[in-house]
Amino acid sequence: MSKSFPAVLVLTALAFGPCAQAASFPCDRAEAADEKAVCAHRPLNDRDVEMATRFEILKAVLPMGGQTKLRDDQEAWLTERRTCGGDVACLTGVYDTRLKVLRGVLAEFAKQGPQ
Repeated sequence: MSKSFPAVLVLTALAFGPCAQAASFPCDRAEAADEKAVCAHRPLNDRDVEMATRFEILKAVLPMGGQTKLRDDQEAWLTERRTCGGDVACLTGVYDTRLKVLRGVLAEFAKQGPQ
């Protein structure tokens, strides 16, 4: 594990603070029903921000093979999210499932301790 991992934790804490109020994509350009729903519903927006933040942290700290799997899984997840359209309950479910996975991967990475 790199020595910058504590800095990543600080950035994570800051990202989940009160300033994290925008979706991970520009809402003013949202065209798809799933994106419009995320922008229109604060709880979905908050999940989107957390998901994007965790994804970026993991992308920065995982080894190359892990990064590839992470990106592939994210693309599959985005496809799944699109199938929900504007259905808030469906979107909530897919976000909760993805967040559970990302939280688990980050927790496992953190348990590894310094290398």
